[in-house]
Amino acid sequence: MKKILMIVFIVVLVLAVLLGLVGLFYIGPIVKFGINEYGPQITKVPVKVDTVNVSLLSGSAAIKGFVLGNPKGYASPQAIDVENVSVSMDPLSVTSSKLLIHSVKVKSPVITFEQGLGINNLNKILSNLNESAKNPGTPGNQASNNSKPAQTIEIDDFTITGAKVRVYIPGVGGELVPLPDIHLTDLGKNNNGLTPVQLSKDILVAILKDTVKVVSGSLGSVNKKVGNITGALEGLLGK
Repeated sequence: MKKILMIVFIVVLVLAVLLGLVGLFYIGPIVKFGINEYGPQITKVPVKVDTVNVSLLSGSAAIKGFVLGNPKGYASPQAIDVENVSVSMDPLSVTSSKLLIHSVKVKSPVITFEQGLGINNLNKILSNLNESAKNPGTPGNQASNNSKPAQTIEIDDFTITGAKVRVYIPGVGGELVPLPDIHLTDLGKNNNGLTPVQLSKDILVAILKDTVKVVSGSLGSVNKKVGNITGALEGLLGK
């Protein structure tokens, strides 16, 4: 009897290990599917990522080929194009109520700034995020089974380095301008964490603030045609 129980135990252990390895193998594609599937529902613009590699053993992830599209009515195809994002996280928090991410490093993104009729593309995406935050049905605002709160996120250190802003205005042209490094800390740390929508808003607001400064400072003549960018941003942030 003991021998049989030991055999059963070994079989179960082997199956558990195999299932764990399968889970580690497929977690990257699962995350990729989530970004491509739910990203557009949150931002209301096209969202695409080429590859996601996740290692729960080392608590690291690499995202390549992330593209945030533009709202309808804008001529440029995308708002943000990122080749490489590296993430360091606490693997034990993956199944907890708050996902703990130690650091996110966004390298050399190209941010396109395009002025539309009354509002630029980045402000329009921020407005979309404000709408998503108010909608309980937005993915990430609540758990899928509605029986418990959705998992939130904490990011201790978030950096964007080597970024460039492409100022694209139909009839004026496009120009690449270096963007100062962006460094955010303790996102969602002093509360129960941030939802994906809230986190996206905080990051986009930081990008917008520096982008507006660069556009206003480097392209004064073009800025007259852009209009009161800062005022529009402040109006959205006040919501």
